[in-house]
Formats: sequence, structure tokens, C-alpha cells
Amino acid sequence: MRTLIIGDIVGRTGRTAVFEHLPGLIDRLSLDFVIANGENATHGFGLSPEHATALLGAGVDCIILGNHSFDRKEIIPMMESDDRILRPLNYPAGTPGRGHGVFTARNGLQVGVAQTIGRLFMNPDADNPFLGIDEVLAGWTEEPLAAVFVDSHAEATSEKMALGHYLDGRITAVEGTHTHVPTADVQILPGGTAFQTDIGMTGDYDSVIGMTKESSIQRFTQVGERSKFGPAEGEATFCALFVESDDATRLAVRAEPVRLGGRLSAALPEPTAA
Repeated sequence: MRTLIIGDIVGRTGRTAVFEHLPGLIDRLSLDFVIANGENATHGFGLSPEHATALLGAGVDCIILGNHSFDRKEIIPMMESDDRILRPLNYPAGTPGRGHGVFTARNGLQVGVAQTIGRLFMNPDADNPFLGIDEVLAGWTEEPLAAVFVDSHAEATSEKMALGHYLDGRITAVEGTHTHVPTADVQILPGGTAFQTDIGMTGDYDSVIGMTKESSIQRFTQVGERSKFGPAEGEATFCALFVESDDATRLAVRAEPVRLGGRLSAALPEPTAA
């Protein structure tokens, strides 16, 4: 199984980067499945049905969200009706949408995807993400899954790393999102699970985590009236994690970062030999 997980897509420039780079990557890397974080895709805050439809049409197979899941209420009916859109699974019972799903990849095999939201420095009212993902995995024991991916949408690197080690050897990959800065720790953990603390954002890095520099600096230096706060709109860097896994064991055999365009140094995996 060859899977690509795209980091937080921020605004118009992030969406444009997905539309420009994803089709070529699907061909180059023979991708079977594509996951993307879309919670900042609509003007930096939330996801509109229009933009969700566009991302799915561009080759994304599953959209994960996060703490901005409900910034745009118009997405809720689509979250309820389209199982390709996931919000964190450890939100309280009764929260709209779903936190996990099983999907059919391009190669015909089944893929499990789940998302958790962190509690440390972020959402202390959320349910325990470790116990939540245990419950999901227990429900998937009879599923013929070739790969399982868990997104840890969290602020604290320690919480993401702990979840990675907690799930090591049990699933294909644990990848972090939310902090919008790609970490340099792409690896396969000792038990065979791929891991990266944060994939980074797909957005303009001439910014403050995707937002305009001027308005962001003003928020740190002034009190009172603030300028308009929105996403930076220069050329985006497309940031993602590429994972190749063994269909029989569900464990990773290869994990590499992907960075294309914009200001960050490029990283492009070589195609897998047939």
C-alpha cells in the first residue's frame, strides 16, 4: 500500500498547491490512497462544502479535520452524509460527524483512518485519545484492513510522540498535524509504525503558521484594534508524508517527507520499483 498524507491545507494558496502537485504525485508514487487535513482550507478557518468537494475531486480520498472542524457550520450536513470527511473521534458523544472510517483504496484493498485531538494545551474537555483509539482498533479486529492510519491533531509534541509509541507495531502510521511546521523526525518506529510529529502545513511559509505576518505580529505587540487576520497568499509549499506499507502486516516499510514549491527545501521520494 502506498499512501500520502497531506499536512494542513491553509487557504486558497494551499488548495492551489494540492491541485497543482497531487495529480503528478499520484502517478509518480503510484499512490493507492490519499489523506489530507482540510480544517484550514477555507480562508484559514474551517472547510466549506465547495472546497471539500474540490479536494475530493482532485484525488483526495479522505479529508481529516481538527479543532476547526465546526468553524463553518455549513459543512455539518456534508460531514453527516459523506463518510470521507472525518473529525476527531474523541469529541464528546453527540458531536456531529464521525471520527473514523474504513475506505477502499485504488488497489481495491481496505484502509482504516482515524483522527484524535490532543488535550494538552489544546482541548482538555475532549475524551482520552489513547482510550478512544483503542476502542476503534478493537472494533476493527475483524476488518480485512491492509493499512491503518491515525492522525494526532495536537499542540504538544510529547502527546503526539506518546501516541506514536503507544500504537507502534499495531498500525501503519501515526502522523501529527495542527502546528503547521514540518518536523525532521520522519521515521519507522521499532515496532514498524511510521511516524512524524508534524507533517507541516500546505501553505505559504512567508507567514506566521500560514497567517499574514503583519496581522500576526500586531497581535503579539499591540492591545486593542487589530488589522484583518487571514491567510498569507504567496506560493505555498506542498507538505506531505509518503508511507509504503506491507499489505499483510499493515506495517510500514518506507516513510519519507514530501515538500514541493514555495520557500522550504524540496523533498521528493523516488518512485517505488515495480
